[in-house]
Amino acid sequence: MSNKVPSSYSDYLGLHGLLDSLSMTSAVHDEHLFIITHQAYELWFKQILFEIDSVRDVFRAPLLDESKTLLIVNRLNRVVLILKLLVDQINILETMTPLDFLEFRTGLATASGFQSLQFRLFENKMGVKEDHRVKYNQQHYIRVFNDPKSIAQLKDSIDSPSLLTLVERWLERTPGLNEDDGFNFWDIFQQVVKRWQDDSYLYPAQTEDDEDIKESHLADYHKSRETFESLFDVEKYNSQRERGERRLSHLAFQGALLISLYREEPRFNQPFQILTLLMDIDSLITKWRYNHVLMVQRMIGSKVGTGGSSGYQYLRATISDRYKVFLDLFNLSTYIIPRAYIPPMTNRMKRRLSVLSTEDLLKMKQRNGSKSDLINGVRDRLSLNEDDGEDEEEKKTGPVKFEI
Repeated sequence: MSNKVPSSYSDYLGLHGLLDSLSMTSAVHDEHLFIITHQAYELWFKQILFEIDSVRDVFRAPLLDESKTLLIVNRLNRVVLILKLLVDQINILETMTPLDFLEFRTGLATASGFQSLQFRLFENKMGVKEDHRVKYNQQHYIRVFNDPKSIAQLKDSIDSPSLLTLVERWLERTPGLNEDDGFNFWDIFQQVVKRWQDDSYLYPAQTEDDEDIKESHLADYHKSRETFESLFDVEKYNSQRERGERRLSHLAFQGALLISLYREEPRFNQPFQILTLLMDIDSLITKWRYNHVLMVQRMIGSKVGTGGSSGYQYLRATISDRYKVFLDLFNLSTYIIPRAYIPPMTNRMKRRLSVLSTEDLLKMKQRNGSKSDLINGVRDRLSLNEDDGEDEEEKKTGPVKFEI
């Protein structure tokens, strides 16, 4: 960072170096557009990395400061908006015809978008697994980079905790996943799922006279049982994870499911937004890859890529779920049950999730509340009219403040 005070707009933005960096290899008009478009991509990749790094820094804390969750939401949303811009930016590049591109394509020599260091860093920092990658010319992607600085950056991005790893640790600490929180969500959820399956499939089958309809109900019942069994059985879940079918630990998936089901609780509102934005980022990257594949097919057909790859065939292979970092969040909907079956939270759990303490209520009374309002508010907070097993000390001090 320079302490030199810029003397002008151009100096502040470093426009001389930025604008002079465009160097064409031919006199073909559309090469200018091609270079500008890709330079713009790299500038936005730089901003995306800046935002993702800042979010990772916040998540690295042993306990996430809840005052920072809005910051995470804002910065992830910024990444989402940038990616939307990058998806649309391909439309501008498509104003160039295949014949126009062919006129200067030889000037690219072996230069290829696969050599984008920043995009590889972005993939690693998000959490793309090494064994999920499609081989580029049957070799590790690091081999296309020759300079020590780039290689060091890539290795550091591989060795440091990815956003996926940090989010996983955060989800594993979700309040309500154990008995100490006064809720034990997982045991309760398994009970209500069985009740929902019985009501939806088993009981209708038992009372149905038509054999075809009865068999259909029973088939749906067994299929639903099998689907949820892969989630409830930890060994089956871990086996799927080893095969790359799941990303999150079993406990982290429980946390994500709890947040999704109880997203209307004030304490879970912003965590739910975070999960939604992570899915948005994955979706937009997939859209960008897909649009890029279509553009490449349109421009070069089945020709070999400039970097020596299979071109279209290689790029098409990157659109699969293997590159979707937060795949588990998309699959949460498989295990969502009707709202009527979602178990209500205990009073104790509600208090532990509350961001207001008894002290907060007293301050509210001093500002604008009456004495009766205060008493009713405290009773509601402490559930003095409905004892569910808490000790007297907890009732005196107010709800415990949890950090997730």
